[in-house]
Amino acid sequence: MQAAALQALTSQVLRIPEEFDRHWSALAIPMEKAETETSIERYKLLLSCPSGLLPSQVSVVFDGVYDRIPHPDINLENSVSEIWDQRVHKNPSLYNGTKFRYGKHVWHDGGGSNQEPHVCLHLGLTDYRNFVGTNLNHLWESFLVASEDDAIRCQHTSSPLGNGAIVETSDEKILVLQRSNNVGEFPGHFVFPGGHPEPQEVGLVSHHHEDLTDSKVINDKVSQEMFDSIVREVVEEIGVPSASLHEQVFIGISRRVLNVRPTAFFFMKCSLSSKEVQKLYATAQDSFESTQLFTVPLIDLENMASKMPGCHEGGLALYKLMVEALKNV
Repeated sequence: MQAAALQALTSQVLRIPEEFDRHWSALAIPMEKAETETSIERYKLLLSCPSGLLPSQVSVVFDGVYDRIPHPDINLENSVSEIWDQRVHKNPSLYNGTKFRYGKHVWHDGGGSNQEPHVCLHLGLTDYRNFVGTNLNHLWESFLVASEDDAIRCQHTSSPLGNGAIVETSDEKILVLQRSNNVGEFPGHFVFPGGHPEPQEVGLVSHHHEDLTDSKVINDKVSQEMFDSIVREVVEEIGVPSASLHEQVFIGISRRVLNVRPTAFFFMKCSLSSKEVQKLYATAQDSFESTQLFTVPLIDLENMASKMPGCHEGGLALYKLMVEALKNV
């Protein structure tokens, strides 16, 4: 099944995206807090939660201090506007939408007490203009700071937080999409369903919000959006009803080495079989973003890994850590 698709991808050359896609792109097991980097340097695991965290174990601090810091090199910083202006000139309909920016995270292991482990995500705001001008800039590495601290290293980049879902069907298969050749990022590559949590879904277009004056209310809404958004993405890209998705847990964050793009990954179960999911895929709202849906066991995921964007290969690594953790229980 996968052989032909894998062979076709072998000859493809990775293309830096011309446009964003329409969406832009309960076990007490200790956290792996330190960053890890693969030997081939395609991804870094910024955060690994092999036990899986429930919504009650994930919180958010949304604040302007986690927005992108302009680069001190004025010429480099000016290139952000220059690149954006060039894009708009070529495509006047280009829309500068907002996204949550990943700043950093703080891990709490419960301190050996009966408290559950917990992670707090520190998020700011960014937009397509800054994403194109920093992460997708041909000089993107120049925006990085020489630091072992990820937050400092990427402080001058847009770093919009994406999301991805490892979805397991009732017959224990995992859902993988092959991207359309018409999408901007990684055409023809294998990906897990996903996209981005959306600020607009919780009424945020800037840090100067009028309706949501209580910071705790805002933080709670953004935290819930982390989980709501990944369910939306799966429903829209796969075509399954939201009622069929359950047991959603957060399993970590992977950052792609190329363009330093961060993605939050979640695991969830689907009450439908792989055959039932395949039938629904044909009517998915966003099926145009992909050409084929694969329902595969873990061993086939291993064969697909090299043809995934680095951040999604990191998502697979997070899933494998979760599977190994379950074996040790």
